[in-house]
Amino acid sequence: MTREPAPFRAGSQQEPVVRSGLVGGTYRPLSNSDIHGIHDTVLRVLEHIGVADPIPILRDRAIERGCRIGDGNRLYFPRALVEDALASPRREVLCYGREPRHDLNLSGTRVNFYGGGEAVSMFDHATRRYRPSTLVDIYDLARLTDRLEYLHGYSRLTIPVEITDPLKTDINAAYASVAGTTKHISLSFAHATHVEPVLDLLDLVAGGAGKFARRPFCHGGGCCIISPLRYARDNSEVCIAATKLGAPVWVLAAPQAGTTAPAALAGTLVQSVAEALAAWLLVELVVPGYPVIVGAWPFVADLRTGAFSGGGGECAVLNAAAAQMINHYGLVSTVGAGMTDSKLPDNQAGYEKGLSVGLAAIAGCNGVSEATGMLASLMGCSFESMVIDNEMLGCIQRVLRGVEVKEETLSFDVIRDAALGNGNFLRQPQTRRLMRSEYVYPRIADRRSRAEWEQTGAQGILEHAHTSATEILSAHYPAYIAPEADSRIRARFPILLAPEQMRPGQRNSAVI
Repeated sequence: MTREPAPFRAGSQQEPVVRSGLVGGTYRPLSNSDIHGIHDTVLRVLEHIGVADPIPILRDRAIERGCRIGDGNRLYFPRALVEDALASPRREVLCYGREPRHDLNLSGTRVNFYGGGEAVSMFDHATRRYRPSTLVDIYDLARLTDRLEYLHGYSRLTIPVEITDPLKTDINAAYASVAGTTKHISLSFAHATHVEPVLDLLDLVAGGAGKFARRPFCHGGGCCIISPLRYARDNSEVCIAATKLGAPVWVLAAPQAGTTAPAALAGTLVQSVAEALAAWLLVELVVPGYPVIVGAWPFVADLRTGAFSGGGGECAVLNAAAAQMINHYGLVSTVGAGMTDSKLPDNQAGYEKGLSVGLAAIAGCNGVSEATGMLASLMGCSFESMVIDNEMLGCIQRVLRGVEVKEETLSFDVIRDAALGNGNFLRQPQTRRLMRSEYVYPRIADRRSRAEWEQTGAQGILEHAHTSATEILSAHYPAYIAPEADSRIRARFPILLAPEQMRPGQRNSAVI
């Protein structure tokens, strides 16, 4: 069951308690000496170990700038080139929403949260089992994101496993995303040639040829590094092609400590940052000055089995440190947090997500991805977890906002009046005035008395989240694509999401 915050007097206008772009950076897991040591080793890696298999356009541009190609088709970046590139002035980086209220500022140490993960299965609340994820899930997760106030952007959290053609997958995932939310959307592409068809689709959504470029509400990119230190051809080409969207490009490197990176956390951090800078240099050398969201995503293996682990203190501190390093360079940072290993939205999921997402945020990561919904080491997603994690994000943003110390909030007169009066602060005008501007109130976390909880069924947060997700997905069918544009899109592209699946009364998902 969902509960609205306590009622506030009608007609009052209050700024939201929290918002996107709150400033982090107070948590610094790396000292200045640590940063210097990592930076120096990163430059040594790029200069003396290099990165294999650059795509031809990168190889040509890099050689023009003084790089060299060695044995094994490895590209070596001179220290001076990297330092000069990093010294270039940076511009403010914005990601636009379909509506200005959803615009995101990714500059400095401003913090924003969005989904992502591309899981292959969905958790079914009724059976406590997983089922294959579908195109409808991408649409439903976008609709849910649209109503989750502390989640700032959308990236497809699942893969439509029923679609086997990669081009159809990319077109339909883009359509389902923009149909479900007006928040900024991060797109993935299987091949560089898929960017232009999707751009044509986005133009139709925006109102006609060239309209999308006026407010590019989607951006794209790719995982262009194969660890250790090798460019991935297809995704490298995607990253360059994604500049056609006119929005920032995301690039990603995700080495895994103990398997595709050193077991030493500092060594994994070095490799992660080196690979992330190599990914950034791919775009910087081919399209100089283009805004890039740089993903140094150090992952961790459970060395007892070699399996990927998305939770735990090692992953949390590595991601925070990676964000600190990318921010140190003046680049836009993104990390993957919230990648719990739990198969259920349970206590394990809660502490692993809270630790990793919280540390990434207070470290000042500009784009905290995987922040909601993900379970089972990125293999599964959950509607209920989306709702629970959204509430967690509200609490983390309240931490980012911090304690505002000024004469009014120091409250000397309020303390005096209560202490010398009836001792009760609830009746103080300040309390009434601040109750909706100082506090974030949970909707599904339970603050009732134990007796009331027992009398109303003794349900936990998972049951409350299921009810909340059901309420949203049963009613929220937004019409974000104009009917005429939708007809033109369906006439031109192989859209597999049927119109009847986008209307109230449908039972698209296991959640409803």
